[in-house]
Amino acid sequence: MVREELGETETGRLRAENAALRARIEVLEKALAERSDGRTPEPDGAALRGALDGAALPDALEGAASRGGLDGAALWAADGVASRGALDGAALRSGARGAPEWLPTAVPALIHWRPDGTVTRWSDGAERIFGWRADEAVGRRLADLVAAEPVSPEAVRSFEFPRMESRLATATSEARTKEGGALVCRWTYAVLRDDGGDAREIAAIVDETGDLRRRERTLQGRYQMLLQIVDNARSSIFIKDIAGRYVFANRAHSQAMNRHVIELIGSDEAELNPMVPEITEMLVAKEREVIAGGQVMQFEEVLPVGDSQLYFFTVKFPIHDEHGEPIGLGGIVTEITSLRRAEADRSALQEKIIASQQAALRELSTPLIPLADKVVAMPLVGTIDSARAELIMETLLAGISSQSAHTAILDITGVRAVDTLVADALTRTARAAQLLGTRVVLTGVRPEVARTLVTLGVDLSGITTLSTLQSGIAHALRNAPGGSSHGRDPARGS
Repeated sequence: MVREELGETETGRLRAENAALRARIEVLEKALAERSDGRTPEPDGAALRGALDGAALPDALEGAASRGGLDGAALWAADGVASRGALDGAALRSGARGAPEWLPTAVPALIHWRPDGTVTRWSDGAERIFGWRADEAVGRRLADLVAAEPVSPEAVRSFEFPRMESRLATATSEARTKEGGALVCRWTYAVLRDDGGDAREIAAIVDETGDLRRRERTLQGRYQMLLQIVDNARSSIFIKDIAGRYVFANRAHSQAMNRHVIELIGSDEAELNPMVPEITEMLVAKEREVIAGGQVMQFEEVLPVGDSQLYFFTVKFPIHDEHGEPIGLGGIVTEITSLRRAEADRSALQEKIIASQQAALRELSTPLIPLADKVVAMPLVGTIDSARAELIMETLLAGISSQSAHTAILDITGVRAVDTLVADALTRTARAAQLLGTRVVLTGVRPEVARTLVTLGVDLSGITTLSTLQSGIAHALRNAPGGSSHGRDPARGS
């Protein structure tokens, strides 16, 4: 449905990791190739707050909500479509500081006060409305400055939203300026609490609502600012009414739908995507679930497009009126196809490097060393289990065949313990080697190992056993075909 590439930082990180993994694999493969040739290897990111707050959207949105539905004309009020992406040039040139409060980049009227009414913050915007300078206002009681207590103690107690939710409430009151002028003000406020949960401050954005023209221009400016933020987002952002018809869409969403934004307004998914009913039904079913559940839902969607698949991270949330009744649905959809493909690439590379490492470990755990012409040795270290026993036999037989070896030395000096499994593995390996016409010499047989082999009744007939690898090498060289003696070592044979 929605196409958007985001997460470039994460994708770049994954690509860098993948490049490093590829380099590692090349080193391992080179080392393995050199080892196979008998050479010594060389050293080696809550969008839009989860809901569109009244303080962020113009009163046109709130008015539509209070009427029980999201009206497309209300959302697109104040020439929103025509002015999208453009602010009044003269207003911008006038600068933010000291500019009229309706200018989008002007700091709004901000007032903070303690529960006892003492003012702790008073912005330039507050001075524009009430006439008091910050040095005159801070430290005094709010009621003495504006002749109003806009947020009652009961309202403070009832405002119990967690700080990270950034929820706001509103109140309207009459007020007075420094010169005694009467005002009607709208206070959009939050209660800031300390770690113990006690109210620390009330913070409010103040709008003068008595001057309807100024109020309209303020709302228009803020709406234009919000539109620019949303329109420059890389994710698709949209709002639908309760029937599933679009009432708002940002530029990214309209581009992903390959439609002008005005074509989306008032249309539902079935009208916009008549050729893919199964995908449309899937999207609509999920949106019905979000509205019915009344909760924000975050999930990944996979949509087929031609011969490929596109991956999306989706946030969808119900929009409620002031009575808590659902009146629409909002969505923020980000395409993460490149991220998922990079992750898949990394996973494949990791599997390859694991396979390379396992191959290297197999080489190290069963090294076959050519000692002389047609004489090979395999020093064994550590514990031998059934899987390793099979690998020992496989490696030894392959080496005997490739080297045309007449003698193979199995050195068990480094084997931790010799039990029935180890003894059986050694004898089976020796018998298999003998079938190829190769004599087997077992070295590193310590006294305790010899006792174990006798206790277990291991049949070592046809296998020469010696105490050290050095004696095994000397025996193999003396008894090479055409040499002076054959059979067992007369000094240490068993």
